[in-house]
Amino acid sequence: MKPVLLRLHRWTTLIFALPLALVILTGLILSFEPLAQDLGSRSLSLPTERLDALLQTHDPEGKARGLSVRSYENRLIIQGVGEDGSKEIDLTTGQEAPESDAVTLSDLFSEARTLHEHLLFDQRWLVTATTIAMLVLITLGIAMGWPRLRNSVSGWHQAMSWLLLPAVILSPVTGLMIAFGITLQAPAPSDRAAAPPIRAAIQMLARTEAGEARYFGRLIWLRQRGGRLLARLNENGRFEVVQVTTAGIRSTATNWPRGLHEGNALGLWTVALVLVTSLALVGLMVTGLWLWLRRTFRRRNRVRQPVPA
Repeated sequence: MKPVLLRLHRWTTLIFALPLALVILTGLILSFEPLAQDLGSRSLSLPTERLDALLQTHDPEGKARGLSVRSYENRLIIQGVGEDGSKEIDLTTGQEAPESDAVTLSDLFSEARTLHEHLLFDQRWLVTATTIAMLVLITLGIAMGWPRLRNSVSGWHQAMSWLLLPAVILSPVTGLMIAFGITLQAPAPSDRAAAPPIRAAIQMLARTEAGEARYFGRLIWLRQRGGRLLARLNENGRFEVVQVTTAGIRSTATNWPRGLHEGNALGLWTVALVLVTSLALVGLMVTGLWLWLRRTFRRRNRVRQPVPA
């Protein structure tokens, strides 16, 4: 059965080669985002009074629906205001950041996320099919039996797939769980009437931060989602989401599939796990392509060789 399984493995890879390459390479880029956000938020000092003053200046009518702190670029983004639906504020000057043609780190992460989730033309179904194909490839690899560890491209390919098997499996499994809306948490009730205004929510969040009651360096975003006002905070590399209501701050259950897939569920441990997994998938893709090309050229050379008389 091994030759049959190997042929299925090879043809599945070739059929999904392009979307697999896009999903894997964009996943590698996105694996650096939690690290960039964590390092940036640890060094950012944003007093509550300054954040409130920025909102008064750039949103005097209180129309903001949410905000996010892009700490690794020293930027504050206010959603729901401005001609384009949002304003990007330079936290160094306190003024609206000028438009620029330069590609920023956030642009790179944004484009990578779009390709990772939609590919080129909003093809979520193809991303899901590609993720399923990745699981099929892993299953076929396991079914072909134990690896032969050798100092060769084939040996490296097998060693990476087997030594990092749990992490390699975890990535597509959690990706499919996200695609199908599986969060492993009970659905929380939504009540828009219980959500305070953005400025009031900021004051409430500031009062809940023991020892750092006047600073928002660890705030990642504050926005409406599913009828709830949620805030994502950086807790020493672990990204925690809380719900802000007029009655107070409520903890929310951890969305483990998303947290493990994005690398922010358990701090630097999951960041390292996602980064190693992404590098392993790139390595498997490159070595697998090399093996196929080498086999193809060898076959063509054998066909071209003249038959001895």
